[in-house]
Amino acid sequence: MTEPVDEGLVIYWRPLCGFCQRLLEALEVVGIRATLRNIWDDPEAAAFVRTVNNGAETVPTVVVDGAVYTNPPPDQLVAYLQQA
Repeated sequence: MTEPVDEGLVIYWRPLCGFCQRLLEALEVVGIRATLRNIWDDPEAAAFVRTVNNGAETVPTVVVDGAVYTNPPPDQLVAYLQQA
C-alpha cells in the first residue's frame, strides 16, 4: 500500500498512530491504494500537515483530489472513494 497509485489520494500518516492504522487497513480491505507520506520521515509532509491543521501534526490527514480531510472516518472515506 505504499506505492503511489493515484495522485488524487494522498495520506499523511506516522508510525504508531492507531487512527492511521485503522484507516489504512480499511482501504486495504477494499483494495484502494494511496500515496503515503510519513510525517516523521518527510519534513515537507510534516510542514504541510501543520499548515492545514492550525499548527498541529494531526494524522491521518488525507488529500482527495485537492480537498483536505483530517482524521476522516474510514467507512465514510471508503464509501466516498468507491463512488468516484
